[in-house]
Amino acid sequence: MKTQKRIKRWAFLLTLLLCIGALALPAAAATDRPVLTLGGVPFGVRFTTEGILVVSYCDVHSGGRDQNPARDAGLRPGDCICRVGEHKIETATELTEVIQQNGQQPLTLFYKREGREQAATLTPLPCDEDGRLRTGLFVRDAGAGIGTVTFVREDGSFGGLGHGICDGESGALIPLSRGSVMGVTLGDIHKGVAGTPGELRGHFSAERMGVLTQNTACGVFGHLTTCPTGLGDKLPIAYRNEVCEGAATLRCTLDNGAPREYTVEITAIRKQADGNKCFTVHVTDPDLLAKTGGIVQGMSGSPIIQDGKIVGAVTHVLINDPTTGYGIFIENMLSNMAVALS
Repeated sequence: MKTQKRIKRWAFLLTLLLCIGALALPAAAATDRPVLTLGGVPFGVRFTTEGILVVSYCDVHSGGRDQNPARDAGLRPGDCICRVGEHKIETATELTEVIQQNGQQPLTLFYKREGREQAATLTPLPCDEDGRLRTGLFVRDAGAGIGTVTFVREDGSFGGLGHGICDGESGALIPLSRGSVMGVTLGDIHKGVAGTPGELRGHFSAERMGVLTQNTACGVFGHLTTCPTGLGDKLPIAYRNEVCEGAATLRCTLDNGAPREYTVEITAIRKQADGNKCFTVHVTDPDLLAKTGGIVQGMSGSPIIQDGKIVGAVTHVLINDPTTGYGIFIENMLSNMAVALS
């Protein structure tokens, strides 16, 4: 009898301990949840490419007809030229100089396509108009733009845009060599309408605020030496399984005023999405609709808040409906950031 009572007592104590442990688990999980400083403020980027990015073709009128040596050699928009023979190429000017110095002799161009280095041999042609040798390519070696900071971490590292910086012609993700984060003074707003995306317009201020270290499909990342004014509160992140359809807010800055939150609606959530189009964002705030028509260029990276947590950021606008766009899970940005800064 005593043995049975002892067994029951121990079984009761074990059950009690298990219940206490189960109650403690959510608190431990909450402690481990990342907490980020809310963005919603504009930033500028000046960058140089890693190599020379092929943007598009430009036929050469040579020998009385249009020809294109680069296309014939197999080069495509989105390729990134890094060497000509043994010469490392960092600027479009250097590429032009090598072509002119080489004369009308075959050139071996080494380039990267989807992360793999390949080679192409082409022979420049003299243009009938001025006699200069040409390859038939438009290229890019630098660029600049404006976006929105999504979050800042305790160590000064930050994430923004929610998508990568891509070439406007080829759509290719630009391979970043180095970049500077600049302060921005916003000017007027070009309101979006169906068929024509709107835009936040502004100019870079004099100060350099940090460095851009990585350009990925899920955002740009870097480190701030000077934090921009107007950053928001520290908020925990929401995991993808916690994001739900319904009301939310996005935080952005307009007219160079103070950042504020505007109401939106989240729909069409794709829980397994690992890119930058994870759910749909529909602007419902009358003030935002009146000022911008919805989502405009420059708002990419605007953080989205739901139930007191950062769920993600605005990434794209639908061309035919500026009131609607896409958002990325904050988890996707952080996981790409972890890879970028490791």
